[in-house]
Amino acid sequence: MKFKLKSGKEIEIKDLNVDERDELLDSVSYKGSGDTLKVSMMHSTMTKFIRVGLKGDTSDKFIKSLSFADKSEIFTKIQSECMNLGEEEASE
Repeated sequence: MKFKLKSGKEIEIKDLNVDERDELLDSVSYKGSGDTLKVSMMHSTMTKFIRVGLKGDTSDKFIKSLSFADKSEIFTKIQSECMNLGEEEASE
């Protein structure tokens, strides 16, 4: 899946396998409750999502070229496009 970030940069999200998806889900830790939920270790979590979730260049040079807004947008896009697979339906 290809997307254009608000900054104009183009990214392509990988078709994550189950193990990659689980690895990313396991790396997200939340603090707080209700409307005050915050992701802890935000920078390392976003870097991991970028390295595992994008096709192409995920080098330090590329990641350093991204603004915080770019990283946040990529993180959010991967979560919305790749993480909710089958959870809407209860298993039997």
